[in-house]
Amino acid sequence: MTDARMRHGRVSLALSFFVQGVSFALLVTRIPAIQGRYGVSDALLPLFLAAVPVLAGVGSVATERLVTRVRPGLVLRWAQPVVMLALLGVGGGDAMGQLGVALGAFGLAVGALDASMNMLGVSLQRAYGRSIMLGFHAAFSLGGIAGASLAWAGAHWQVPLFLSYLPVVVVLLPAAFVGSWWYADAKSPADQGEEGASGSASGAVAGSGVAFRVLLPLCLVMCFAYIGDSTVSNWSAKYLQDVLGGSEELATVPYNAYMVTTLLGRAVGDLGVRRFGSVAVVRCGAVVAGAGFGVVAVAPGAWVGVLGFTLLGLGLCVIVPQTFAAAGRLFPGASDAAVARLNVFNYVGFLVGSPLVGVLGDVWSYRGAMLVPMVMVLVTLVYARSFGTEGDRYGGGHERARAVDVG
Repeated sequence: MTDARMRHGRVSLALSFFVQGVSFALLVTRIPAIQGRYGVSDALLPLFLAAVPVLAGVGSVATERLVTRVRPGLVLRWAQPVVMLALLGVGGGDAMGQLGVALGAFGLAVGALDASMNMLGVSLQRAYGRSIMLGFHAAFSLGGIAGASLAWAGAHWQVPLFLSYLPVVVVLLPAAFVGSWWYADAKSPADQGEEGASGSASGAVAGSGVAFRVLLPLCLVMCFAYIGDSTVSNWSAKYLQDVLGGSEELATVPYNAYMVTTLLGRAVGDLGVRRFGSVAVVRCGAVVAGAGFGVVAVAPGAWVGVLGFTLLGLGLCVIVPQTFAAAGRLFPGASDAAVARLNVFNYVGFLVGSPLVGVLGDVWSYRGAMLVPMVMVLVTLVYARSFGTEGDRYGGGHERARAVDVG
């Protein structure tokens, strides 16, 4: 693969991560408006919301099978427009059945999109010979901040959902589709001699190349990280206002601080991996995230709580990208399959996190409930060796010492 192709592939994939961040944020931050538009009751709303990650898991599993026949880049090229058009469908319908269809399409396409994006990121990182995965996830975080800001503006000026989504889709969908022609479907080292084969040839051995017992530690880490993430996204505002006595305005600050520190941590995280190795970075992230949950649990007031959620952003941000990268290193001949299976546990964590904290908060206390995701995140320390660098296939050490920067 030429340096120019790698550069173009990196930029186009980063654009896809950004667009996905915008799309997802526009959906999840306008849930109250969606509920009001369709008249979804509080009892029925969790079912609609749970359907999205469940179907996304189905989409991720289907993508594992699909990339044995077509390149991951081709899956991503068509999944991303479906996600954005489904978002428009959510904003433009007027019957509950239409909402169900739109959310169903969104969930299935998101699963395919997340899996194929990370497949491409893992294979491109292998081609680079050094850590670049955190940069892609930084683009997702930047998109999330942009999408949340656009959603705030739409809510503030009471713009109808369809009209607030339409300009974003009109601008970003063509940009992502044009950029998709530069995706770089890099081959694993085992496939370097098969230039005539599909770029997803590594997935062709998916059925026999991924031992689940080897992948399981990474699956648990992924699940626990998303339990932590969903705790922040679903409970930070309520916790700050109801438990720590913050104002309604201040209650919006923790999630914003979390998103900003997530972006900053991912923007510089690749440098840390190159300098210290993935194991050290993941261990550091787990300790910082655990400390963040600890600070939140014992915070005497709202601003100390904000500090805790800020630490959570700095800690959790490095774990998920490095988990995908570790799966690619563990299974260099079947990285597509490993990434697709690992991606399912992203949705498992999302499904478990929110109700877990809610139930514990009701039967015990919300302060105590924050200690449970803290323990789960700290379990990452037990599995840190799964991120080990001895077999990373990047040459000696944890990265090639003289890899040329073509980005």
